[in-house]
Amino acid sequence: MYAFELHQPKSISEAVALLAAPDSRPLAGGQSLIAAMKLRLASPASLVDLGGIAELRGIRQEGDMLVIGAGNRHAEIAESAEVREAIPALAWLAGEIGDLQVRNLGTLGGSLANNDPAACYPAAVLALNARIRTDRRMIAADDFFKGMYETALEGGEIITAVEFPVPERAAYIKFLNPASRFALAGVFVSRAKDGHVRVAVTGCAGCAFRAADLEKALEADFSPDAAKAVKVSPDDLSSDLHASSAYRAHLIPVLAARAVAKALE
Repeated sequence: MYAFELHQPKSISEAVALLAAPDSRPLAGGQSLIAAMKLRLASPASLVDLGGIAELRGIRQEGDMLVIGAGNRHAEIAESAEVREAIPALAWLAGEIGDLQVRNLGTLGGSLANNDPAACYPAAVLALNARIRTDRRMIAADDFFKGMYETALEGGEIITAVEFPVPERAAYIKFLNPASRFALAGVFVSRAKDGHVRVAVTGCAGCAFRAADLEKALEADFSPDAAKAVKVSPDDLSSDLHASSAYRAHLIPVLAARAVAKALE
C-alpha cells in the first residue's frame, strides 16, 4: 500500500470541507475502495473516513418512510427490528450480502455510491422508489444510477441517508455467485400501497435497472405465473465467464416469479 493521508472527521460539515481538497476520497466501509487501492486501480492522496460521524447513523420511521442513515452497516440493517417490521425484504437483502466481515464493515451509503453492477442495494432502492439524501440535495432513485460505477453524485458530495417508502408487499431473490455472493442476477419486486408495482434487476447490466415489461405484467396480475410469462431480451445484458446474456435473460423472470411468491407469503 502506498502512503496517503487519513482524516477522521466527526461531522458531515467537517467531512465536506476535507473532501474539497484535491485528490481526496470518502471512505465508508472500505470494502471496495481499499481493495482498489491495493491493486493501484485507485490512488487518492487522502481518505476521509466517514465511520466516526454519528449523523450518518440511525434507523427510524418518519410517517410512511423508513429512513436509514448512510453509515449504517449491512449487519445493522439486517438485524434492525424497525427494518424487519417495515420492510422485511430489505432486512433479508442486507443479511445476504457478502460474508460476515463484509456485512460488519460495508455500509448502505458506500454500496450506493460505489454502484457495483452486481450490488444488491441498488435494486432495492429502485424497486422501492427510494430517495437518496445527500449533504446538498435529495435525489430520486430513478435519477441516481447512471452506469457502471457511475452515479448522480457530484465531486465531494456525501450520501447522508436513504428514504424508503414502506410498501404493501416486497421481496428480493438473487441467483448468486457462490464464491463472492454477488448477484449473477437479482430481482427486487415491490407493490406499493396504491397498487403500483416496481421491479428492479441487478447483476445483469452495467448497473441496476427497472424491468418495465415485468412491472406492466405484475400490475395487471400480481402472481408468479404472470412474471414467468414475461420474455426478457438478452440484448444489452451482460455476458461474462459466469453467465451469458441469454442465461441472465432467462433468470430474470424466473427470479421475479420467486420474488412475487415470496412477497405473497
